Amino acid sequence: MAPVETGKRATPLTVSIIVPVLDEEPRIGDMLARLHHDFPGCEVVVVDGGSSDATPDLVRPPARLVHSVRGRGAQLNVGVAHSSGDVLWIHHVDTRVDPAALGQLRAALADRAVVGGGLTLRFDRRTAGLAYVAATSNTRARRLGWIFGDQAMFVRRTTLQALGGFPDLPVMEDLELSRRLVRIGRTVLLPATCTASARRFTEHGTLRMLVFMQWLKLLYFAGADPAALARRYAAGPRPLRRRARPRVPAAWPQLPDSHIRDRFTGGQR
Repeated sequence: MAPVETGKRATPLTVSIIVPVLDEEPRIGDMLARLHHDFPGCEVVVVDGGSSDATPDLVRPPARLVHSVRGRGAQLNVGVAHSSGDVLWIHHVDTRVDPAALGQLRAALADRAVVGGGLTLRFDRRTAGLAYVAATSNTRARRLGWIFGDQAMFVRRTTLQALGGFPDLPVMEDLELSRRLVRIGRTVLLPATCTASARRFTEHGTLRMLVFMQWLKLLYFAGADPAALARRYAAGPRPLRRRARPRVPAAWPQLPDSHIRDRFTGGQR
């Protein structure tokens, strides 16, 4: 464990798990049970962004429920404000984190040059397309330092405070924070895995979803309105347009038998 100096005695880094949620009733109970079982020493703060279902009612001690306006960046900042850990660790409801990750996280942060990082991404379904998505995401995280929420991003509290908190964006807040982190320190990708849900890829198609996400990133870099991007992300890729089939008459005109015979015989009997 990486020590933190507190007066004359060093204590281990404490970790707060921040879970932003919105209408996650079917998944949040199992997710919290896993967190309490796998990471019993971590503080868990669930930030509800205005759920219309029973999500808030399913958050029970030792997890703590706080409320926020809707928007990933805003929810994360509220969670940070209501947490106490030396490290902020972001978990999504539809991801499953390897229990070995906590020890690796603390070991990585023993290096003071490391300001944050994430976990190795994989999906809960195995297809060639999803394997490609995971491989490219992990390569991007290692080489560019771009770590996304489904990779269980973590960051030192002192570093996050120096940066002014999470970018107050409804989407792309993880990408923007990653870009800021690599400017001031080193980020790492831990070998422990974060298994993300493939539900959106299954719903829309892996290739279409991959192209869609790259297109949203390009729009973000081009200066598009983040609120508009958030609405676009929530809606998903536009449905494919089907080509209109040629219209077939309800009934072909009936021609006399003599007309058909004349067409083939030249009028000869």
